[in-house]
Amino acid sequence: MAMTSVNRPGRTSSDINVTPLIDVLLVLLIIFMIIVPVTPKGLDALVPQPSKGDSPSATIVVSVLNAGGSQVAYKINRDSVSSGDLQTRLTAIYANRAERVMFVRGDSDVQYARIAEVMDEGRAAGVDRVALITPKSEIGL
Repeated sequence: MAMTSVNRPGRTSSDINVTPLIDVLLVLLIIFMIIVPVTPKGLDALVPQPSKGDSPSATIVVSVLNAGGSQVAYKINRDSVSSGDLQTRLTAIYANRAERVMFVRGDSDVQYARIAEVMDEGRAAGVDRVALITPKSEIGL
């Protein structure tokens, strides 16, 4: 037996009338379709670029190289530095920098104590963070 609804006088219908809900939904859909392309996407701004000649290199790499036997040589980026002059050069480099990060690269046959001394020199010069460059990190592993 199928159920049929018969509207008799004096009785209310218990069916939900969805026609007004569909009308409201279509109106909201049209409003959102109009509003979305009109929303602002932001301002086009030019980001200031650092000047090429005046700014120092962003990354400072101190290399500890084996100079034969127990002797080591130091380089800051590509400039050779003596062991006595290392801390003063680092202090001069990091004096005006906001980001004080130093990378230390050591040869595989250099004792770790020499690398630790360079890290201590960097801390004394005002470096906030010291990172070690390993052979695997150089090739991207």
